[in-house]
Parts: sequence; C-alpha cells; structure tokens
Amino acid sequence: MIDLFDIKGKIALITGSTHGLGMAMAKGLGQAGATIIVNGNSSQQKIDDAVKELQSEGINAVGYKFNVTDEKEVITAIQKIESEVGPIAILINNAGIIKRIPLIEMEVADFKEVIDIDLVSPFIVSKHVAKGMIERRQGKIINICSMMSELGRNTVGAYAAAKGGLKMLTKNMATEWAKYNVQINGIGPGYFATEQTKPIRVDGHPFNDFIISRTPAAKWGDPSDLAGAAIFLSSKASDFVNGHILYVDGGILATIGKPSNEA
Repeated sequence: MIDLFDIKGKIALITGSTHGLGMAMAKGLGQAGATIIVNGNSSQQKIDDAVKELQSEGINAVGYKFNVTDEKEVITAIQKIESEVGPIAILINNAGIIKRIPLIEMEVADFKEVIDIDLVSPFIVSKHVAKGMIERRQGKIINICSMMSELGRNTVGAYAAAKGGLKMLTKNMATEWAKYNVQINGIGPGYFATEQTKPIRVDGHPFNDFIISRTPAAKWGDPSDLAGAAIFLSSKASDFVNGHILYVDGGILATIGKPSNEA
C-alpha cells in the first residue's frame, strides 16, 4: 500500500514555488522523496533562497528562473531541466496572480494579465512538458485551481474567469492525454494561513470572521494540508483519476453556509 504513494526520485516542476502554497507543496513532495524544481520569475535571489530553504530540510532541490507566459522561455527551460536534471515526471502549475478590482472599474490590460498568468501559462507549460510525458507514456500534471473555479466573489472577476477556465482546461487535457497514461487533475485550495493572509487573520477582522464562520472546519487551512493531496495526485495511487478537481477547503463548497447568529 505504501508503494502506491511512492514518489521517491521523481522530478517535480512546481511553477511559482518560491513561497506560499507553492513552497508548501514543494516541501510536501520533497519530504516524500521527489526532486523539486523551483520556479519563479521575480528574482534569481528569491529562487536561490527557496532552494536553500528546501535543501536545509534535506530535500533535493534546484531552481530555474523563467517566465511561464513566455513560450520560448518555457521551451528552453524544459529542455535545460530535462538535460541537466532528468525527465519531468510531475508538473504542478501553481504560478498565479489575483487583482482585486471591481469588473466595472477593471482595465482590459489588467483582465488580460490575470488570464495570461492564471490560465494561458498552465496551457503553455503543460503543452511542452506533456510532450515528453506522452513519449514516455507516463506523467502527472496538477493544475492549481480555486474555489473561484466554482464560485464568484466581489472584485475577483478576472481571477474567477481564469480559474473557471483552468478547471475546464484540466478536463480537456485529461480528455486528450489520458490515453497516453498521463493523469491531469486539479487541486482547489480553500483559504490558507500564509504570509499573504496574515494581516487579515486576526480575531475581529471582518474577513477572518467570515472565513471562520463560512468554513465547516471553522479554521483557516495550514499550507501543509495541501501536501497529502499533492502526493496523492503525483503518485500511482491516482493512476485512474483523471480530469478531477480535488478541493482542499475545509468543507466550504459542501455547504450553503449558516446564519451569522448560529453557533
């Protein structure tokens, strides 16, 4: 049974993995024995720092800086990774941005930027990684979706459009590539306790109180909670799971919610 979840020696490319949930999944897969390819585009220093952090925990990790929205850079990076490290067995499309702007006020350029990073880049990276996976007749692709793949919320229209599209792109990738023994699935994180959410995770903050009351588990997720889902979808245990979105959300999508005065 343990062999079902064995990913030792597998090479995992995780885009946008210098911090946050990307780093959490990198640690989870790395602690399970995978070699982690850290990716970012903001600075080489951030990539180097992330690699050092992983290595300090005994994880085999290397870093590559490239822009996931630039197809030429992606092709070059994949060729370099597979030449210098080895074949990519696991791809996690995690890189993404969000712009909280009401749609009526949002500039078209801002809308397109969110779509480009959150939806187009998973297509670009997957397309070129999948070519090797198809040739080898083996591979795992995980697209990081969102609860906004299912729900709308004020000021995140572009993000929700991208993540809803990513859900359907995941299903269509599975439709086309499953016959080559490549499994393509998604993870939809709920609300997690990260450095980015720290300022609003205090008692009495309206959004904190909303999340606690809206989540049946009555708490924010810990980034480490994503590790199990990522390992499952990266391992043999998910060999007949395809086109599925696994929501790790403490039960938010399972309920309509409750009145504010209900315990």
